[in-house]
Parts: sequence; C-alpha cells; structure tokens
Amino acid sequence: MTNEISILHPLVSETLERYGIAHEAIACDPGLADTTAFCEAYGFTAGETCNAIIAAGKATPTKYACCVVLANCKVDVNKKVCELLEVKKCSFASGDQTLEVSGMQIGGVTPVGLPDMPIYIDSAVLQNRRVVLGGGNRSSKLLVDPADLRKIPSVQVIEGLGLPR
Repeated sequence: MTNEISILHPLVSETLERYGIAHEAIACDPGLADTTAFCEAYGFTAGETCNAIIAAGKATPTKYACCVVLANCKVDVNKKVCELLEVKKCSFASGDQTLEVSGMQIGGVTPVGLPDMPIYIDSAVLQNRRVVLGGGNRSSKLLVDPADLRKIPSVQVIEGLGLPR
C-alpha cells in the first residue's frame, strides 16, 4: 500500500481497498500518460505495462467490456472480443463513450474501479509478477501483481485476447 492513494481516481482507491489489492500508486505527468510516452519517461517496458481499453459492441443496446493486454500486444477486437460479447461487430469505444461508461479518460483507464461491465484480461498479463495499469486518471498509474486482479468479481482471464504487434 502507498500513502499516495489520493492521487488515484476515487473509485480506483475504493476498489483496491474493498478487494485488498496490494499496489503502489505512481504519480504521472498527464502529458505522458499514453503508454509509449509513459514507458519512455518512467523506464518501464511494454512487456510490463498494460493497456486497458473499453470495447463497444455494434448492437443495440451497446455492450461494453474492458480489455486488458500487455502494451506489446493489440486487442483481438474483431474476433475474440466479438465472440466474448456475443456480437457480430465490435470496435474500441470513442473517448466520449469511454468517459461516459467508465468515468475515466483514455490514458488512465484501468480495470480497477469500473462500473458493472465484463473485464477481460489476456492470460499473458498474468505471466508477470507486476504490471503497470492506469490509475483511473491521466495523472496516476498503478503497479500491481496481476494475479490480484482476479479478486475483482467481473474479471475473466482470456487466452488469446492479445495479439502480438
């Protein structure tokens, strides 16, 4: 645990506490929140940093899910996410959609503290002993043991969610 929990999005802090997820909060320059810039500035690799992306099914009503993959992978949105959401077409949510359904801006999205939606985590993420995730805002990041993310009830570990870049 860290004393810097106040830098995280309030829902993220609440969720970390509720499920007893050990973590370290990392302050981040909001201008460096996007993955590539963050890794370069703060000395993390793409293999230990995750992207959390909200996917949106192209059906009515719209089905949303948070997809978490290592930063050296891309989300298989056209096949795997469509299959998981049981829709024919799917895409990444827009910035406005992401903010509306998660309360988080792109560059800070995290699977920790999301409202009720499925959270799909690529199985490769769990091969690390620690990963970097968004802190729910563009000014913070989380460093966690990815196995602890399984404490969140809506998390499902998915084989092949991430495709190598």
